This record gives sequence, structure tokens and C-alpha cells, in this order.
Amino acid sequence: MRKKEWSEIVMNTLPEKIANILHTNKKKPVQFQELISKGGYLPPEMDLMVDAISALSMGKNILLKGPTGAGKTKFAETLSHLFNQPMFSVNCSVDLDAESLLGFKTLSYNEGKQEIEFVPGPVTNAMNHGTFLYIDEINMAKPETLPLINGVLDYRRTITNPFTNEIVTAKEDFNVIAAINEGYVGTVPLNEALKNRFIVIEVPYIEGEQLKQLIETNTKLKDARTIELFVKLSGDLIHAVNQGKVAEDAASIRALLDACDLSVLIPPKRAILRSIVDKLDEEREREFVKNLADTLF
Repeated sequence: MRKKEWSEIVMNTLPEKIANILHTNKKKPVQFQELISKGGYLPPEMDLMVDAISALSMGKNILLKGPTGAGKTKFAETLSHLFNQPMFSVNCSVDLDAESLLGFKTLSYNEGKQEIEFVPGPVTNAMNHGTFLYIDEINMAKPETLPLINGVLDYRRTITNPFTNEIVTAKEDFNVIAAINEGYVGTVPLNEALKNRFIVIEVPYIEGEQLKQLIETNTKLKDARTIELFVKLSGDLIHAVNQGKVAEDAASIRALLDACDLSVLIPPKRAILRSIVDKLDEEREREFVKNLADTLF
């Protein structure tokens, strides 16, 4: 029921032209239906959803850019749900290599005979089946790794698989959604050649009424008074982040939703401790968040 509620909110808010485009481009996949996400993201501004739907419907890649915990992954999952489109995922790290993206060779047996089989990776799977490809924390990858898929991201939509020498051309419905957190340890700036292959969408923190609706539709918390207090807590944390008093992790919407869920069974202050406070590295920041919680709950 909750899924229906948030999707109705989105569909009822979209301009008629964009809703029609979404309806026209909605897929009817036969395979990988388990990779269609449940969604649940309600943007702080509907323009974000309109722009993302518009870009994807025109076959363009989108780059979701914003602070950690702002809901970028949930945004991508919601687009997967709205388009009814399966989505393969890549989680970038310094260890990401060609095999992690494209696949690998392995030994297998066919009628008792040993043979070499190629197991497709998320990039080749998404291309071959015409689905979404989600690349999370794209700037965590080594600079020499991502150029491997430059041809996937531009108008060519092709790549030569170095393991099979096969030229892979993406099917028509293939699209790429990537996410980026800037300024974190281990991240590197995206080079211009890569950045120019994306439409960039800034994803701010969700606040106010949108956050209230997100809590109502994505958590088990139903008490209106407690929901209002969590919305206030989130606003105070975002303000503290903007002032440099705490790290961005403190204002993570994902962590806040976890705290809302836990507060159904344990006291809210302890839920905040487990979901938010204990994730922070500095004692000063932990004390700051605990003091905020003490003033509200």
C-alpha cells in the first residue's frame, strides 16, 4: 500500500506532458523483473523528477550529484520503478576493474566436456538486455578504469569486450544513471570527457513536507507528532551541516528513515543514537546530535 501512495503522489504532481511521456516509455520487461526497484523517493522539487524523466526518455545519461544520504540511490530506484525498467548496478571503488564492469571468463562443463564460459558483468548485461545501468559513487573508481566504458556513455553506445573481442552494442532502451559524492576521501574529480557524457542533476536534502511524506510512505512510523519531531531534527541537522558543525553523514536521510523505523519499537533518542550518532567519528559531533535529540524527544 505504501508503494502505491508515494507513486500516486508523484504521478499526480507531474505535469501532464511528462506523465504521458512516462506512460509511453514504460517498459514491459520479460526478464530481470526482480531488478525493478520499489522506489519511494519524493523529491524536494518536482523539477528534479521532471528533468530526470525527460532526459532518460530521450536516451540521455543522468548524473545525480549531491551530499551523502540525500537520496540519490533511492532517486535512481524510483526512476527504475516509474519506468518499470530493470536496473543493473555497479558500486565503484578503487578496486573496480574491467572484470567488475564487463564480466569474466570461467571454466564450465557442457556434457562432461570442460569449456571456457564468459559470465557477463553489469555493463554488458544492461547493454545486451536494454535496461538501466546504475553506477554508484562513480568518482570512487580509478581514473584509468572508467574510460573503458566511454563508448557506452556517448552516442555510439558500443564497447569492444576485451575478454571476448566481441563488439557489444546496447539495445534501444539502455540508459545510464550515475551518482556522485564530491569531496570525500578516496574520490577523484571526474574528467571533462566523462562529465560531458551526462546530464547533471543536483540532488539536495529532502526537507519539510516532502520529508514528512517520505517518512509516512517509507517507514513504519505512523505517529504524527513523532514524525514532526523527526522532520524538525532533520532540518536542524541540515542547518548544522551547512554551518560546518557536523559532517554530512549526520544529515543522511537514509539514516533518519532508519531511526524512524526503529522508533516504532525503541525510544526515539535511542533510535537516533543507533542510526545516526554512533556512525559519526568525532566525539564533538556525536555530542552535538545527542543534544539536539534531547531538546526534541
